[in-house]
Amino acid sequence: MRHYTFPVLGENLPVNVPDRPEDLQTFVGWVSQQRGTVAVDTESHGLEILSGDPEYIRLVQFGNTREAWNIPVELGDPFREAARDAIRQLPRIVGHNFQGFDAPAIHAYSGLDYDELCRKATDTMLLSKLVDPRQVHEGGIGSSLKPLSAHYIDASAPDTQGDLTAVFRSLGLTKATGFSRIDLWHPTYQSYGGGDVILTARLLEKLEAELIRLGVPRRLVDYEHEVARICGHMQIRGLLLDQDYTRELSAELTQEEEENTAVVRSYGVEKLGSPTQIAEALLGMGETLILPGKTAPERTAGGALKVDKSVLCALADLDLQGQRLHVRTPNPLATAVIKAKRAGKWRSAYADNFLSTVDRNGRIHPGIRTMQARTGRMSVTNPAVQTLPSGDWKIRRCFLAEEGHQIISTDFQAVELRVLAALAGVRRMKEAINAGEDLHSFTARLVFGDDFTPKHRKISKAIGFGVVYGGGATTIQRQTGAPMEEVKRAVAAYHRTYPEVRRAANRWQREAFSRGMVTTSVTGRRLPLDRDRTYAVTNYQVQSAARDCLGQALIDMDAAGLGPYLRLPVHDEVVASAPAAEAEEVGRAIAKCMTFDLFGVPIQAEAEVGGRSWGSLYGAGY
Repeated sequence: MRHYTFPVLGENLPVNVPDRPEDLQTFVGWVSQQRGTVAVDTESHGLEILSGDPEYIRLVQFGNTREAWNIPVELGDPFREAARDAIRQLPRIVGHNFQGFDAPAIHAYSGLDYDELCRKATDTMLLSKLVDPRQVHEGGIGSSLKPLSAHYIDASAPDTQGDLTAVFRSLGLTKATGFSRIDLWHPTYQSYGGGDVILTARLLEKLEAELIRLGVPRRLVDYEHEVARICGHMQIRGLLLDQDYTRELSAELTQEEEENTAVVRSYGVEKLGSPTQIAEALLGMGETLILPGKTAPERTAGGALKVDKSVLCALADLDLQGQRLHVRTPNPLATAVIKAKRAGKWRSAYADNFLSTVDRNGRIHPGIRTMQARTGRMSVTNPAVQTLPSGDWKIRRCFLAEEGHQIISTDFQAVELRVLAALAGVRRMKEAINAGEDLHSFTARLVFGDDFTPKHRKISKAIGFGVVYGGGATTIQRQTGAPMEEVKRAVAAYHRTYPEVRRAANRWQREAFSRGMVTTSVTGRRLPLDRDRTYAVTNYQVQSAARDCLGQALIDMDAAGLGPYLRLPVHDEVVASAPAAEAEEVGRAIAKCMTFDLFGVPIQAEAEVGGRSWGSLYGAGY
């Protein structure tokens, strides 16, 4: 038996590590004596927990508020069996980011049932986000174990992860390779592993007390754990990658980047990433770099001329989504810069990233962060399929349904605006939705009259989403290319048409001021506001409720037995794979789970069945 320590509040707490099979009996005896919730954690060779490598986990740690046990499972079967039996025997466990990392890892490498692991576990990361969803840079505590422990437990507790990083550097290792190659018995490594479970056990007590103090409903805690469990299943299944196509796409994007970079250089710009050189070349071509609606070019904090996406798109006659505005002749340099940067980003962030993260079974396993944003909205990362280019089929073509299956995409229909109508009680908007009218055309008719044009509809759509997402007249003007005065008149007419929207925003702001700058969502979620951005209250309320519509729909799908078909939640879309003979029926069943009433407003969804690839739903031929 080896012994290490971890200091908390001036006391060195024991970290016990069996190094011989005969030492495991002492650990088994400790497990049998535990009556409360025991913290569980894992240390692995890296973050690719679903790579398929059977030797991926190095340690499984167990602990309470007073001591820890690190089981070095990489030493062989007796240690693996002891850790597996302990997890199976413990009635209640807790972990930090347990649903998203440790539970999938333990399931993959021990064979323990994933649902059983999740249903006996509490995840302190989820609890922390219900207490305060803000990250440190937003003025919150953050959701990582270190800042939470410093805030709630011991501000002087050692930053063992920082200590480990220093050890990695001293050994000539990087953070990416250090966890895999550091010696199993390194004191900092063992102390780090044991400290994590001791801190997690203590953090559980603090966070549960804080949730009670703040009045966060217990049903919301249970709901978030259930959503995380369902998304964990999707992470474990992963998405099938068409590796041949993805390699071809990478080569195609490389060529596109090189060709457009050559065009950029023909205008005297030597560095594609140099805003100064691009600005000088554009000025030399006679461009003013003044955005529509502005009287002077925008500048950075350092005084340099801005040549960001909004400026380049305006010069290329594109909106921010890449669609032609038809308000000017596109500038060839701006167009080439956009194309070169886009091709480079798509190659590195998507095609090459997919190929570097694919597992031995030809799948990628994107991490689904179920409460990533302050509003609770989900995010999909590593790889970031959350940020795939809107409306484009080339990147989505990389992903396939199973052999003999078809891809299904089920999307909420204008869910943000429907949620806004429901929460704010917008009478005319609710009437239009219930009558089955196109809401953007309905708004354009009320704002511009019966002879409204497609351009008017586009402005009305931009205003509607601008209200939800906090965009002002300037943003709407950039998106539509309409004259600023016309945009301002349309915004004023919008609020005259739907006065309930502004009244609801004012009410939410007053309530937030009375509650310490926290607005509470319809489901009881705490949404802290920034004092200089109180106008974001409408965005927070709508985004949060829309996210919980998706979360509840996922729970309903799981209850209906649709879980095995689900692959990914992306924004307001659910991607699924089903046998060709069943695809239409499965699509209808998923859409049914995404269709319900919210305060008199129908939340509706529509399923679309494609071919073998996800890209087939966007125009790909396969």
